[in-house]
Amino acid sequence: MSEMPSREAIRTLYGEPTMRSQAKERDRLDAHAQAFIARSPFLVIASADGEGRCDATPRGDAPGFVAVPDAGTLLIPDRPGNRRVDTMMNLSENPRLGLLFFVPGLQETLRVNGRAALVTDAADLAPLSAHGKLPCAALRIAVEEVYFHCGKALIRSDLWAQGAGPRPDFPSLGRILSDQIGLDREETERSVAEGYRDRLY
Repeated sequence: MSEMPSREAIRTLYGEPTMRSQAKERDRLDAHAQAFIARSPFLVIASADGEGRCDATPRGDAPGFVAVPDAGTLLIPDRPGNRRVDTMMNLSENPRLGLLFFVPGLQETLRVNGRAALVTDAADLAPLSAHGKLPCAALRIAVEEVYFHCGKALIRSDLWAQGAGPRPDFPSLGRILSDQIGLDREETERSVAEGYRDRLY
């Protein structure tokens, strides 16, 4: 596998970005960004540890689950999961992260980059409660860069139309875990189904 070339060689290959693509970058969440986040039920968090090992993880809930206390801050609740806490482990070594917000039916996405801190105080978590339950923690993001990403990737993928039909012909998570780890398939299927039904919050 060939190595990545230098920044200069990459710029030679791709050329210079347009004025518009550079000028659109903000350091605050303007009215458009805040309105997009209020409609977003889903985002992806990208992080890296102190040695640069990367991870991207999904977060989702009802639209507006990410709070915007002010134009420079986001609060992302951390709902129950598998306790791997890969994102939190990375952020403990390198607090910088990238966020990609989606709104179903919209072709554009919103990119937000910044620095994270962990919030565990119950009073701070109270506005982030859902179904009567507080998250165990939240990420407070100090916003550094914000910009809308054009819709070409979602247009090419036809993502929203692809997702409108029945479940694709693909094995369930229970079956995949059973095959990969050697667990009892019925028990694993039941455990996954119970988690989806009873342990979302």
